[in-house]
Amino acid sequence: MIQFLVNQTLRSEQALDPNMTVLNYLRQHLGKTGTKEGCASGDCGACTVVVGELIDDGDGQRLRYRSLNSCLTFVAALHGKQLISVEDLKHQGQLHSVQQAMADCHGSQCGFCTPGFVMSLFALQKNSDAADTHQAHQALAGNLCRCTGYRPILDAAAQCCSGANSDQFDARQQQTIAQLKAIAPQGSAELASADKRCLLPTTLNDLAEQYSALPDARLLAGGTDLALEVTQMHKTLPVMIYLGGVAELSGIEQRDGYLYIGAATALSDCHTALAAHYPDFGALLQRFASLQIRNQGTLGGNIGNASPIGDSPPLLIALGSELLLRQGQRQRRLALEDYFIDYRVTAREPGEFIEQIIVPCASDAWTFRAYKVSKRLDDDISAVCGAFNLKLHQGIVEDLRLAFGGMAAIPKRARACEAALRGQPWTQASIERACQALADDFTPLSDFRASQAYRLLTAQNLLRKCFIELQSPHIATRVTAYV
Repeated sequence: MIQFLVNQTLRSEQALDPNMTVLNYLRQHLGKTGTKEGCASGDCGACTVVVGELIDDGDGQRLRYRSLNSCLTFVAALHGKQLISVEDLKHQGQLHSVQQAMADCHGSQCGFCTPGFVMSLFALQKNSDAADTHQAHQALAGNLCRCTGYRPILDAAAQCCSGANSDQFDARQQQTIAQLKAIAPQGSAELASADKRCLLPTTLNDLAEQYSALPDARLLAGGTDLALEVTQMHKTLPVMIYLGGVAELSGIEQRDGYLYIGAATALSDCHTALAAHYPDFGALLQRFASLQIRNQGTLGGNIGNASPIGDSPPLLIALGSELLLRQGQRQRRLALEDYFIDYRVTAREPGEFIEQIIVPCASDAWTFRAYKVSKRLDDDISAVCGAFNLKLHQGIVEDLRLAFGGMAAIPKRARACEAALRGQPWTQASIERACQALADDFTPLSDFRASQAYRLLTAQNLLRKCFIELQSPHIATRVTAYV
């Protein structure tokens, strides 16, 4: 059985289809139809809801509110949390300040996307005392509107995030915390219906035991990729194991010159730690899909699904990152570049899962740059992603690691290019020779995102961009590339 709050109402579910999304649960089981389905793929934001959960920030437990796409969230992920939809905002006959701002600023026309915008603004208001324009753009980048042109919605963001805006959620905060503490998962749970099951372990040992017994089960972390098999491909997932309740898989620890990142750590939580060491990594993560996706998607999931155009693997490979893998009670460390075997094929053995991603901390001896090229600046998948980790000394390339996504069936190092640069002077002539070597490293495919010729030329130009930035830092844009 799983338990969660819908606003302040406790819900207990035992015999529910684990393949059901939160969107369908709201609409079909609760009759809350304000949350809309626009794309069923996490691209439009019409289905945005907010989830509240208890986190420990070192000074005790507090409530954290985050926006997410309900079309990509399975109901099991609500276990022990609070779900807030647009119907919950109006209180005692009065519009919420976010709703009032949308009305005052004429932020709605046809109205279909409006509930999603309202919920994204609600989360922004809860997480910022005075959101600036950049924060507003970040919060709304995952919400699409075909009517307003966005200016009035941004005006609404400025209005509702300026000054104090206490609401019923603030007034009931202690009550909500007490309710969530009362339903906090204490042990493994299960949600099942007919022949479909979702197991919810709460410890690493439970997870290892369950996955060893059910090696064909699908591991569910954020679900932003896995859920597409249900919503877009209309498949059925017979057995899932939800990782979100395993505390050891969440969080980041720095020790001995490395960042140890739990595989189920949300990308939003990875941003601060990675950006502190590698600003380009932080800049790229801010363009990783939308805030709703980053709040839910995990670093381990972005690696584990083995997509050749995943944003994080090229950067992690260039940094020399490793994986801590676990199978039962056995652990092993594996270089991330050796994890990817072929298209969607990895070195993970049956019953084995990613426990941690181990990332070297920044070193003064190395310089790191990363660039993402996509058709849109925000909320888009890479056509090419390039990462460059260089050790330069007195104008000579002493060592380097270069990696690309979108150039092969797997994210991959450019070893011929590396060989052409290693030990050579850091000059334009050396860069041009290295650019030619990229043609030996990669024979990319043509698809709807980019042609083969475009991808190869883009990869070469990203290396040239890196050279120009390091030669002339005062004129470097230091903004991740896009077209």
